[in-house]
Amino acid sequence: MLHSKILKAIALTTVLLTAGLQQARADEQFFPLQSYRVGPYAAGGTGFFGGFIDYLNLVNLRDGGVGGVKLTWEEGETQYEVERGVEVYERLKQRPNIATWNPLSVGIAYALLDRVTADKVPLLTINHGRTDTTDGRVFKYIFPLLLNPYSETSGIVNYIASKEGGADKLKGKKIVVLYHGSPYGKETIPIYKLLSEKYGFSLQQIEVPHPGNDQQAQWLAIRRAKPDYVVLRGWGVMNPVALKTAQKSGFPADRIIGNVWSNSEEDVIPAGDAAKGYVAITTVAAGAQYPVLQEIQKTVYGAGKGNLQDPKRIGSVYHNLGVLNGILNVEAIRIAQARFGKRTLTGDEIRWGLENLNIDQARTAALGAKGLFHSIHVTWDNHEGDGLVAFQQWDGKQWHVVSDWIAPDWKLLRPIIEKSALAYAKEKNIKVRKSIDD
Repeated sequence: MLHSKILKAIALTTVLLTAGLQQARADEQFFPLQSYRVGPYAAGGTGFFGGFIDYLNLVNLRDGGVGGVKLTWEEGETQYEVERGVEVYERLKQRPNIATWNPLSVGIAYALLDRVTADKVPLLTINHGRTDTTDGRVFKYIFPLLLNPYSETSGIVNYIASKEGGADKLKGKKIVVLYHGSPYGKETIPIYKLLSEKYGFSLQQIEVPHPGNDQQAQWLAIRRAKPDYVVLRGWGVMNPVALKTAQKSGFPADRIIGNVWSNSEEDVIPAGDAAKGYVAITTVAAGAQYPVLQEIQKTVYGAGKGNLQDPKRIGSVYHNLGVLNGILNVEAIRIAQARFGKRTLTGDEIRWGLENLNIDQARTAALGAKGLFHSIHVTWDNHEGDGLVAFQQWDGKQWHVVSDWIAPDWKLLRPIIEKSALAYAKEKNIKVRKSIDD
């Protein structure tokens, strides 16, 4: 009799738990955030995740969520450390209704490749990540949206070529790449070497150990090399230190080209006058004049739900990139709901939405983001998009765009990406997809 009562109690509990989960699935879409708000990279983390959360809040407050589904999230502090990032993943993956993972860390992303694939939940690495994950035939659940490290490198070299009067003028030029001593920083070593061989420029690549507080030896080497350009592939405190040390070394700021993680206000303001004239690549414009940013100020911050401690950072590069990341996530959900129904979606269904993510300039304008970014067109076999970039210059107070949108050399890059992806597929015994339905 007692045994029967226990079984009935267990059955009732199971029913109630299942009902609770089903109710959650009907009402919420969850974003587990592996954020970092302390440590040497806190400026990037607070800006990016602040912008991401601000956009999710805007969609909830203004639209009641996406298709009636409320967007929810929880943060786990990683301090930009791989071990902490994996711990947060294992803890938060227990939550139902996960939409995507957005760690903003190459190291953490690398550690999660197999995990997210097994769990069938997309991993987004906006502007960064492992280059060959662009090949969706092999990396079904990984999305290096907007820009991968190789297309960024190609864009930078194409920009330098435009400044010199054409690609043929690169022959004989000297370029130094000053890179962060991390998996992220080292990702582009082979592609810079390949491009130097293709165009005939002299190349020297110099590592700066994490976090980058002391660069005297590196800039002494640069002074001896007398390069025409220095590419700054930095992160966090490394960037203003580089600019200040360059000034002390007598190297002109307008001959330093920053990569996409060396392009924020937090990189230049601490450097003071040393940053004036500095140029950096970008996929998202700075400024708070865009309608979506105005909406966030009015609706989100007006309701006291803004995520930034300092609202003056609204419109900064990191904050705007976080907002754009929110747009990409939400649009993928919206696209997936159009096929699967206005309900909470599985990670695999959102993956389908990402593989059909097509935000043209008309849709960009409708989202209040005209001019904030160009566009993106993702397909099942191209998980990055078009790789379009622009370049901005710091005048001592603000950024100004100084180029048209520049495309990478896909004819050169795509075969390299596919070769690496297929080698990975062979190593991991992954079946290479032949369509979006595989």
